[in-house]
Amino acid sequence: MQGIDKIRTLGQLRGAGYRPKSIKDELRLNLMACLQKGESPFNGIHGYEDTVIPEIEQAILARHNILLLGLRGQAKTRIARQMVALLDEYIPVIDGAELFDDPLAPITRYGRDRVEEEGDRTPIIWVHRSERYTEKLATPDVTVADLIGDTDPIKAANLRLSYADERVIHFGLIPRAHRGIFVINELPDLQARIQVSLFNILQEGDIQIRGFKLRLPLDLQFVFTANPEDYTNRGSIVTPLKDRIESQILTHYPKNIEIGKRITLQEARLHPEQEKRIAVAPLLHDLVEQVAFEARASEYVDQKSGVSARLTISAYEQLVATAERRALRNKEEAGAARISDLFAIMPAITGKVELVYEGEQEGPALVARSLVKKAVRSLFPVLFPDPEHLKKKSGEQPYQQIIQWFGEGNSLDLLNDAPQGEYASQLALVPGLEDLVNRYQPALAAQHPLIMQEFVLHALAEYSLLSKQQLERQTTFKDLLSSMFRFDEDQ
Repeated sequence: MQGIDKIRTLGQLRGAGYRPKSIKDELRLNLMACLQKGESPFNGIHGYEDTVIPEIEQAILARHNILLLGLRGQAKTRIARQMVALLDEYIPVIDGAELFDDPLAPITRYGRDRVEEEGDRTPIIWVHRSERYTEKLATPDVTVADLIGDTDPIKAANLRLSYADERVIHFGLIPRAHRGIFVINELPDLQARIQVSLFNILQEGDIQIRGFKLRLPLDLQFVFTANPEDYTNRGSIVTPLKDRIESQILTHYPKNIEIGKRITLQEARLHPEQEKRIAVAPLLHDLVEQVAFEARASEYVDQKSGVSARLTISAYEQLVATAERRALRNKEEAGAARISDLFAIMPAITGKVELVYEGEQEGPALVARSLVKKAVRSLFPVLFPDPEHLKKKSGEQPYQQIIQWFGEGNSLDLLNDAPQGEYASQLALVPGLEDLVNRYQPALAAQHPLIMQEFVLHALAEYSLLSKQQLERQTTFKDLLSSMFRFDEDQ
């Protein structure tokens, strides 16, 4: 087809060889071209390469409407928005039409009348694919008029039309999405009677408004999203509607830390100055992700509600901000996040998890702190000898020198806002700590030796080999036995 800037009338469009095609055929053809080129239209969606994305592609090839079913923070809306890339870049529509009327197949009274009156002189405009995406969050106050449409008395008065004339109709969101993608997020939140109004659109492709004998063959690709929790807490998808949605696709959370890290680093909104100023060790990336994995397995967290990927994104941003604040207070040009900074990300955790009754009894702050501790405990045996296994064996004890130093009455105070030099000098007081890190993690130690050393101390405390007391401004490590004779909230 010749350049669209030169095609401005219906006659020119016919001469260029344009042929109408449905939205589902359009998506299908463009997806086929992507697959044949070895490309993916779903960029930046990590962890779904072998599960969700193939099922979505199959649904598009089958020309199905889609229901994405999964817990919060599983990229459902993001997937729907990226389907726009599978639309043709531009499509022709009749100039002045209320809907995106195809010049060769108009569905509105205005479009049909104009083509009949002006024929090949009918003016057309070109609409970009970004304008062909409509998204609506389902809420209990959504009405049929919002989605489908209603009669408009003001239009009737201005145009001097009777209420028997279909031109008095004010179209809702769904008709206005004609020849495009229409997304309804949180579908179960729609009242059942509103869901019923979608039956005809999905099955027959037409709508009914206020008793009008109106046949409006809408051309739409529907994408619905829903949370399984909604089926019991707020509502449900009525069975006949589910029956009309051809493909139901289950989403899921990242299955391992590496996928979680890729998502977090991609989505975290860091200021360029933060990226230059603050170094974050790979270990801390792993610990942030492990917090989410611990939450998804915690007995205190409501697993039906889920633990969104937004938890790790917010936690990572908070971690960097904590390190940046310390560097600014100490007038340091550069800074680095520390293990103790993980206990400053509590606001990012408490607002992202729903607790069961037992969790509410414990309190959100204590549950969040417990998740960080469990993350430290879980990752430690991956990098260093497992203290639990060592307790059952005789012979070499790699942590003996460290534990013995504290057993001799020594203690270590790590101030949260200590300058980098003071932080390093305090860790250097513990004999055997640097050697232990160099022995078991030489590559990591070369990049972030202090972080690994602090990690060992926190982990030994979680394995009850040391005592740890966390105050507002510092963390104190001591011998476990000497601490057993006093009340210690942290233990």
